[in-house]
Amino acid sequence: MPAYRLPSPYDRPPMRRRASGLALAVAVNLGLLLVLLGIGKFAPVAQKASRALVVDLMPASQRSHAPAKSETSHQPTKRAETKQPLKPPPIVLPAKPTIAQPNKAPLFIEMSHDELAAADISNLPKAGAGEGDSEVVGHGPHGEVLYAAEWAREPTDAELGGYLPHNAPDGWGLIACKTIPNDRVEDCIELGQDPPGSHLASAVRQAAWQFRVRPPRKNGRELVGSWVQIRIDYEHMGG
Repeated sequence: MPAYRLPSPYDRPPMRRRASGLALAVAVNLGLLLVLLGIGKFAPVAQKASRALVVDLMPASQRSHAPAKSETSHQPTKRAETKQPLKPPPIVLPAKPTIAQPNKAPLFIEMSHDELAAADISNLPKAGAGEGDSEVVGHGPHGEVLYAAEWAREPTDAELGGYLPHNAPDGWGLIACKTIPNDRVEDCIELGQDPPGSHLASAVRQAAWQFRVRPPRKNGRELVGSWVQIRIDYEHMGG
């Protein structure tokens, strides 16, 4: 069978092979030149403006002072100028004093005869019991000051008669009691009676829980807890 073979470039004559190689090299160089020239003809594609909102987070006060700081940072620093202290203005005193001198008080005060008598210290009351103070009449069972009793309410015949002994004579009974709040008394003791042995002091002592007696007063102050002397006189009224 017959064999077929494709033609090879080496089968061509030498002159034709050289001409084809030279044409290929020239074509490659022209292509490179055209590529270099074409690069300058294409302008860069312009970017589209973005619609995104740009927010400046720097405060307005810093933005306003920022350029000033950058400008002043390049300027040479100046030395602080020392200022001399200002002298205070002179004080001008008035020629005449503006405050009038007070008149001197007289060395004595004229008084009438009556005024002199009223001012005499010898006429003043003697030191002692003040006005309204309770009268001191003796001493209590343990040496306490004993004052005269002042009734806040006098006892009735019914309050006293219930404690009188049978066939009691006319006379009196004397006791001492300690004052307590609400014009009451307690801890009463018998001091004396007349006639002796009449038991009138005992009758007064037993009825004392009903008595209403004001506490003694001294210098305007009530002395609750002080002792007072109480005397009851008994007398048969004729029928």
